[in-house]
Amino acid sequence: MQPVIATHPARRGRRAVALVLAILAAGLCAALYFGLDAAGLAALARRRAELAAFVAERPLLAAVAYVVSYAATTAVALPGAAALTVIGGFLFGARGGAALAVLGATAGGALLFLAASTLLGERLRRRAGPRLSALIAGFREDAASYLLALRLAPIFPFWLVNLAAAMVGVRFSTFLWTTALGVIPATFAFALGGAGLDAALQARQI
Repeated sequence: MQPVIATHPARRGRRAVALVLAILAAGLCAALYFGLDAAGLAALARRRAELAAFVAERPLLAAVAYVVSYAATTAVALPGAAALTVIGGFLFGARGGAALAVLGATAGGALLFLAASTLLGERLRRRAGPRLSALIAGFREDAASYLLALRLAPIFPFWLVNLAAAMVGVRFSTFLWTTALGVIPATFAFALGGAGLDAALQARQI
């Protein structure tokens, strides 16, 4: 009779983190590739049972993994924040998904903001190009109101606003509260859409 080898709890925890991060990454890639159309919904639906089971069994771990994934995506200025927000609503419900997405967006934006104050700032400025100058001019008069307006009406890319705020020396505390407050409306709208995916999937008989 072969001896039963127990798996160390810490190892199981690391495997669980890797699993949920891989699932979230796969979901994001599917969302970006398919554009969250019928094919994209089908790809997400195929993992629904696995995702739902994981969130139910380990809600804290799933939430942390989601926030980390969201923050990392935002910090490196990758596209797909809207898709991740929809996935958050799909996994955690409208309110939970929106709250976690706001946390992830704010954390990722803060990381980029801080990076712009280091040696990475020059590289980021070169990437931004002339669009950065147009943004910086608006910050001169009232940084808090201007930054909040840019979050509520995102006419410029999220990462570009983060960079401009760092370049003009906006206070970190001001950056945090305007970002967290300003992204709430759009974030909740996308998360609400994600929360309604079950009904949409049933209606489309995917």
